[in-house]
Amino acid sequence: NSLSKAEDTATDSVEAAKNAGDKKEKLADQVMQNPQVLAALQERLDNTAVTPSSYIETLPKAVKRRIDALKQLQVKCAHIEAKFYEEVHDLERKYAALYQPLFDKRREFINGEVEPTDAESEWHSENEEEEKLAGDLKNVVVLEEKAEAEETNLKGIPDFWFTIFRNVDMLSELVQEYDEPILKHLQDIKVKFSEPGQPMSFSLEFHFGPNDYFSNSVLTKTYKMKSEPDKTDPFSFEGPEIVDCEGCTIDWKKGKNVTVKTIKKKQKHKGRGTVRTITKQVPNDSFFNFFNPIKVSGDGESLDEDSEFTLAADFEIGHFFRERIVPRAVLYFTGEAIEDDDNFEEGEEGEEEELEGEEEGEEEDDAESDPKV
Repeated sequence: NSLSKAEDTATDSVEAAKNAGDKKEKLADQVMQNPQVLAALQERLDNTAVTPSSYIETLPKAVKRRIDALKQLQVKCAHIEAKFYEEVHDLERKYAALYQPLFDKRREFINGEVEPTDAESEWHSENEEEEKLAGDLKNVVVLEEKAEAEETNLKGIPDFWFTIFRNVDMLSELVQEYDEPILKHLQDIKVKFSEPGQPMSFSLEFHFGPNDYFSNSVLTKTYKMKSEPDKTDPFSFEGPEIVDCEGCTIDWKKGKNVTVKTIKKKQKHKGRGTVRTITKQVPNDSFFNFFNPIKVSGDGESLDEDSEFTLAADFEIGHFFRERIVPRAVLYFTGEAIEDDDNFEEGEEGEEEELEGEEEGEEEDDAESDPKV
């Protein structure tokens, strides 16, 4: 009897399980017929696309081992690339010596030390035909300019470097009104590369004529560079990077330091209750803070976000002086290089917009051809 009871119980359990299963299947059928549920499932499937990392995880151990070997080869490539950039730096130094006589002549013309010959000043502009049509008017203007030059006894190209500072947004943002009369004394900017065998670096030299502001004839800023992959992240290596910079001490004449300002502050004595006015010097915005940069901490301490941003902007300006302004100074003076830079940036933005447009178009086409929508 006990055996038959057990059999009956087992049969009942099977039947109950079967009925529950049937109910679940029916419920599942009803749910799957719901278009909202189907859409939600489809969305989840779309979002769980196979990523490279998830694909790598599915690979057998032996294949992963071979990928690790490829990564080791890649690190070796990065170290060879670092040596390549060291040789590029040597090449830059070699060619800097070839450019220098031309830059020296440029300085002489700018500062009125030497007058260019007719052959040296001959230049055929793109708008020559238009200029010929306006020849008579131009002659009148030239005569007026000559008379004016004789009257004022102009030498060289006045405010050459100051005009470049004014034209280039990246620099004009740093220049305060009280910096301007000082920058009018700037006569030359030079780039100097580190000597062979020395740690990789470059220096910017700002040469000033005698002025009422400081006694230095040259202000320097040195950018220290590194051309080696980071031990913790060797794959991020993309060539030499600036890792630190060093300024110089400006010997300001009395009362002429534009990097500080004097403020008056009222101070109350705790005991006597008397009030006195004290003067205090506080930092002031100025281009000349460029020569007193934030130091990168050598003890591994990380800088705060504002300092990181300031340092990154400083490095960008250093690169811009070295790679663009010093080699192409006259084109930044006339504004031609700025127009070229703007056109290049606009071209890049245009390409990005076009790509975005194509992607949107593709999505629309897909939507139209999809019968579920």
